Amino acid sequence: MFYENELRLLRDVFKKLHIRTTLSSPASPVTEIIPECFELLGNRALSGVSVNEFFGTPEGNIIYKYTHAQRLGFIFFLLPERTPSAILAIGPFLCAPLSQAQIPEVAEMSGIPPKDIKLLESVMSNIPVLPESSHVYAMLESFCERIWGDSTSFRMIDLNLEMTSPDFKVDLHGSIDEPETVLLNMKLMEQRYNYENELMDAVTHGQSRKLSSLLTSVSDNYFEKRVADPLRNAKNYIIIMNTLLRKAAERGGVHPIHLDSLSSSYAFKIEQLQAVKQARELMSEMFSSYCRLVRKHSMKSYSPIVQKVILLIDSDLSANLSLSSLAKTQNVSPGYLSTIFKKETGKTITEYISDERIKLASRLLTTTHLQIQTIALHCGIIDVQYFSKIFKKKTGKTPKEYREYAK
Repeated sequence: MFYENELRLLRDVFKKLHIRTTLSSPASPVTEIIPECFELLGNRALSGVSVNEFFGTPEGNIIYKYTHAQRLGFIFFLLPERTPSAILAIGPFLCAPLSQAQIPEVAEMSGIPPKDIKLLESVMSNIPVLPESSHVYAMLESFCERIWGDSTSFRMIDLNLEMTSPDFKVDLHGSIDEPETVLLNMKLMEQRYNYENELMDAVTHGQSRKLSSLLTSVSDNYFEKRVADPLRNAKNYIIIMNTLLRKAAERGGVHPIHLDSLSSSYAFKIEQLQAVKQARELMSEMFSSYCRLVRKHSMKSYSPIVQKVILLIDSDLSANLSLSSLAKTQNVSPGYLSTIFKKETGKTITEYISDERIKLASRLLTTTHLQIQTIALHCGIIDVQYFSKIFKKKTGKTPKEYREYAK
């Protein structure tokens, strides 16, 4: 087909967002395109019911949108020039995050008894969120313009407004078979661990660009219910994630001396959380911070000697950091250290130390009220006039001008 490459790209985008796409036939069972509602929760009512029988025969040039009673959204449409006919189905997804208070309402609408609400929570917490404002809808419309001509050649129909038949309810009035419950819990656990592994892998490689797609999978209900207090559950989960991300950053080549400070700061922030909503925001911030730490301090490509020298410099910029003293700590000659450091970092030791001192000075000037002379001492420079001179050479401003400009 002329649009195969575009179709592959569209499906890859949804895959990154953890939203399933399925190629199916209008004559196929409806559970092929909306399985989460039924197969996972053990419903038998739709066994053998086709897409055509449930929704009606889909027509070309129409995007169909359907929201089930459990608030799970689906999009599907007929692809052109396919023999036999093929449907691209997208979903399930939540149009907006479900709060914990909404779960019982969804259960009642779906015919799920109170004893199985925890199971429903587990299922719903693994469904990604795709808000109406998402840029992905623009990409979907662009794809449809490509396959159907232009923006005036197709339309979107909300099947919830068009369908006259009553919505099917999930049949959970009886007990779920024990084997089914075990299999469901195993699947949900696998999904959670796969998500956490993806998150850790992204941090190990400093890939903060993956943030939006990964966090799409997280709603307030994602935090495992171990105690009655929802906020405590959220805090406990982020404490676990803080530990996992710390290990991921360490695997990415960041030394514990840098990790300890960041990890400790987030341990404090976690306990200061006042609402479950803030937990998701803090998790996003934490993910970005660990990614930045990997990009800034990863030393996987450096030799052990250069790694140790960088750590010595970073740990105390006010220490004696002469080439000879650093070389002595590694039992190598100054000439050898100078050569290998330049080769691996692209900077001389003097240039590296100077850059780090300016970074520290810039941070202290904008985040503290310390006197400039005191800041110079923190940076290992006794002569404040010399400090001002090299600071202006690097930044174009004197320390005083820099501080005033940052206000």
